[in-house]
Order: sequence, then C-alpha cells, then structure tokens
Amino acid sequence: MAKGILGTKVGMTQIFDDAGRLVPVTVISCEPNIVLQKKTVENDGYEAVQLGFRNKRDKLANKPEKGHAAKSGSNPKRYVKEIAGKEMSNFEVGQEIGVNIFEAGEIIDVTGTSKGKGFQGSIKRHNQGRGPMTHGSHYHRGPGSMGPIDPNHVRKGKKLPGHMGHETVTIQNLQVVKVDEEKNLLLVKGNVPGPRKGLVEVRNATKHDAIEPLDPAQFTKDETTKEES
Repeated sequence: MAKGILGTKVGMTQIFDDAGRLVPVTVISCEPNIVLQKKTVENDGYEAVQLGFRNKRDKLANKPEKGHAAKSGSNPKRYVKEIAGKEMSNFEVGQEIGVNIFEAGEIIDVTGTSKGKGFQGSIKRHNQGRGPMTHGSHYHRGPGSMGPIDPNHVRKGKKLPGHMGHETVTIQNLQVVKVDEEKNLLLVKGNVPGPRKGLVEVRNATKHDAIEPLDPAQFTKDETTKEES
C-alpha cells in the first residue's frame, strides 16, 4: 500500500547503537503535509491525494492557487505533489499528514533532485579518460571522434559535454532508523539525493529486498551527535 510525505533534507549525522556501531543517517524535516485534494476512480480514474508542503508567501500566490488552498482551509503551498495509492485515500481534504505514518525499521524510497554541477566536460560527466598530455599530442580532454568518415554524422547517444546534475534521483530500499514526532524528523540510514534544504519525497518501498529490520530499542534519544542544521 502506497503512502508518502514531503520534506526537506536537513543534513547528515551519525548515531550509535548499544553495541557501539556507528550508523550514518540523513535527517529529513517533514512538517505536517496538508491534503489539498483527493483524486478518486469515479472522477479521475485513479486514487491519489494531493499534498501541500510549506506555506507560500501570499503575494507570490495567484488567485487560482489561493482558491484551491482555501478548499482545504489552508494557505497556498510552495510545494504540491500527488501521492497515489489506496492507503492515502483514507485521508480527507484539510487533514494533516505527519511523520507518524512511518515507523522505525520500515523500508522506504526517497526521491530528490541531485546537486547541479553546471556545464561539464566528458571526463567529469561520463568518467572518460584523457589523451596524452605531452609529445605533441593535440588531444587532451576532448570528447573523442565524432565519426568523421563513417557514418559522417554524430551517432545518437554519443557521450558529450553538457549540463551535469540537477536530475530527479530515487534511492531505494533505505531504512527508517528513528521517527521523531515531536520535532517532525525522520532519521534515514544512509544518504539521500539533493543538497541541504532540498525537497525530498519519502514513500514506502515498492520493491525492497529482504533487509534485516533495525531494532528501534538500540537507539536512545540522546545519542544523536553532530547534527547539522
């Protein structure tokens, strides 16, 4: 059953279990999401809910956005995304969704936008090798042959310099180490895509393997160290 929530990446830290093993975790701040709209099979052909996250300044919202948010009794939202699934259809318009929909040890997928690297060459972008740097070589960090004789054109799919990063990336089969309902935080084992303060979408895993679940009792409340804000 699909379920999910929107949040922002706070940063990475580490915690220790009772055996003294270090567990690297990513802190995700998930302020309560507001259900802005429900999609039904009868009206839309599928079941989903539209979630709103983080209030938008009033002067930045247009009239349709204000009217759409008013139906749920909330302010216009900066981020709006749909989460499909029958489990999400249990929520009603205007209801808040918090981090308590997940529990420690659960397997999740996290989607975010990777860091942008700007325009990069083929060596950095595609991990290609360079040519000789001495002995009169005129080929150093170029993209290589473009097919000047055969086929007399650049083949489709040729790895060339261009814009690198800033892509939608999903990391699958991550584990929730801790759920802090008081501070609206999720501690996820490992790293998630994107920079700090970047938007992330947390869903339950769709095709996780058999992963040994974490024991929430291993971690105490005051063992979090070096948390970055």
